[in-house]
Amino acid sequence: MEILHSKILGEGQPFIILHGFLGMSDNWKTLGTQYSENGFQVHLIDQRNHGKSFHSEEFNYDLLSDDVINYMDHHNIDSAYVMGHSMGGKTAMQLATSHPERVTKLIVADIAPKYYPPHHDFIFNGLSHLDFDQISDRREADDELAKYIKVKGIRQFLLKNLYWVKKEKLGFRFNFDVLKDRMEEIGENIFPNAIYDGPTLFLRGDRSEYIQPNDFAEIKRHFPNAQIETIDKAGHWLHAENPKQFYEKSFSFLNS
Repeated sequence: MEILHSKILGEGQPFIILHGFLGMSDNWKTLGTQYSENGFQVHLIDQRNHGKSFHSEEFNYDLLSDDVINYMDHHNIDSAYVMGHSMGGKTAMQLATSHPERVTKLIVADIAPKYYPPHHDFIFNGLSHLDFDQISDRREADDELAKYIKVKGIRQFLLKNLYWVKKEKLGFRFNFDVLKDRMEEIGENIFPNAIYDGPTLFLRGDRSEYIQPNDFAEIKRHFPNAQIETIDKAGHWLHAENPKQFYEKSFSFLNS
């Protein structure tokens, strides 16, 4: 059994943070440090096929949830506060509804319990044009990616996944081929009858389309004790676009 890679910060109550699609634990290092300085032992996890965690041909939310349970067992964590963003939010929802006794409180960042059609084609199209036999540094990779992805912030997010596979040879940390083939799985929903009645906070960006007011009833059906709050001046990457308000709202909930 393979155990997910993580960075563990601080001492205190276990708090597991799960990144989004094509992300990694490093995306949460700044906020994770803040939580760790205020009473939490923060576990910044790389999910399978992402970051420094193991690669696998199998990829779905059942497995992603089981990976977290295996991680908790490995680290002797009976229960934890759990937060997930986007894909990580779906993993967190699956975990909480399947193993409610292991989740003290749940925070879901900018994703609803519903099916999302595949919408990452333009990203994989851009990434597939990066020829690492020709590209020798991040600047060249960014120049090539800019032909397909105009938003600089998205390119910077993706390029964090580059690393030196060997001397003078760049590559992706994520499992490009499997994730490209399993795009349909990313949009899948949790089980129709799944319920977690523990304390739950949904955070949505006011400029994001991922959680709409007409999703609120479905959120409450799966998570009857859910609060739904909005982060101002933020899109889907709400924790990066308004980290101050994100931290204040999430920390207040964790300590309530």
